[in-house]
Parts: sequence; structure tokens; C-alpha cells
Amino acid sequence: MPSKPSPLILTPPPAPSTAPPARTTSVFSGDRTVEARPFELPEALVPNTRLQMDGVAFLSLLPGDCIPVAFFDPQYRGVLDKLGYGNEGKTRGQRRSALRQMTEGTIRTFLSGLDRVLIPSGHVFLWVDKFHLCQGVRDWLEGTKLEIVDLVTWDKGTFGMGYRTRRRAEYCLVLQKRPRRAKGVWKIHTLADVVREPAAGKRGHPHAKPVDLQGELMAAVSHEGDVVIDPAAGSFSVLDAAISRARTFLGCDLEG
Repeated sequence: MPSKPSPLILTPPPAPSTAPPARTTSVFSGDRTVEARPFELPEALVPNTRLQMDGVAFLSLLPGDCIPVAFFDPQYRGVLDKLGYGNEGKTRGQRRSALRQMTEGTIRTFLSGLDRVLIPSGHVFLWVDKFHLCQGVRDWLEGTKLEIVDLVTWDKGTFGMGYRTRRRAEYCLVLQKRPRRAKGVWKIHTLADVVREPAAGKRGHPHAKPVDLQGELMAAVSHEGDVVIDPAAGSFSVLDAAISRARTFLGCDLEG
């Protein structure tokens, strides 16, 4: 009988060796000292591919405390339903309205799963719009070890909806799993908190996110070869960002 193939073990590379740092009181450091542990990859999860599956099921296949960085872009109808523009899905935003929507309970389930699989001091980059930014999303984090530690504004350079000001930005909340710390974890200190990067355009996914910005964020909190996950990948922009930054991508979307 043919032998069963050996399981794929994802082994993150060791942290780059550096000389002992000079004695300093600065909170900044260009070195990342935390590392993710090796783990056995289930057969259903293929690295660097566009997997079509449920994101909660995807997260359940991963062992705990093994992933250094994740991205999450929940598909919600909060701003559409609660602000009630009335023409969404008719004269504008037809592709966005057609996407399957997540309830707030589903979003909390995703974040709970992300909390479980992250290493201590690991990061989730959570995309939100202005409505949810103003209303607050702390309820989504209840029961997890995730804390909000920073915010990055993405200036898309295009006008969107708005009764008063027209929306041209989206927001990336930086969440960190306890223990919360930056020194020895976040190694790039030149990233501004407002970043201008053109949106994908009309032919792309209606919620496509900026590849270069996401690449810079993952580079700040991971090593080359580390695993980056996205359980609701949409346009799979995180896949493109991971490949460009020599990271290993694991992710899925219901639409594939």
C-alpha cells in the first residue's frame, strides 16, 4: 500500500540574529524578538492559495497560539441599514449590497477565533468604516484578550456616500493580544497613521483593500516566512501583500 504523505509542518524562520542592543530607555526598537511556533498544517489548508470555505471553520482548523498576524475585513450592513440611504443596491453600491452580510454575533465569533490562534502579543488588523469607528467596536472584543492599540487611516482618494461630508477614507484598527507591548514586537517606525493609496477601481472587488499598506503592516509585526491569515479574504489582497513581503498566506472566503 502507498504510504500516507507526511503532514506539512509550517516552521517559521528564527528571528534574525542581532548583536545585543545598546543600553537605552527608548521604547522604540527595530528588532522583533517574538517568534511563532511551528505547527502542523491540516490537509484542507493550502498555503498561498484562494481557498473557498467558511472562515469560522477555517479558524477552527488552526491550533492555538501559533499565528503572529491576521487581517479581518468583516462584511456588515451597519452603515447601510442604520443610516438608511435608500438607494444602496439600486442606483449605487450594487456589488457591495450583493455580498453575504455578517451579523455582529458572527463578527464576534470571528474575533474570538482570531484571539485563540494568535500568539501572545500577536496582532489583528481590523478594517472598519467611519460609522463603526464612531459607534465603537469594543463590544466585539468582549471575552477576548484583544485590545485596541492604534489606528491607521486609509485615504482612498475617491468620494463615497455621505449626507454631509463625503467618505473617502476607511480605517484599520490595530488590535494586539495581551500582553500589550510594542518594543521587540513592532519593528517598523516610519509608517504614518494616514496613508494615501488608490482604491482598486471599479473592476475590482467592491471592498478591496490596499495591498501596499497591508504589506507594510504585516512587515512591521512579522518575520519573512511567517504565516499571515485572513479568514474573510474577499479580494485576497492580503494574499498579494503576503507574497510581495515573502510571508506565507493562509486564508479563505465564502466566494473563493
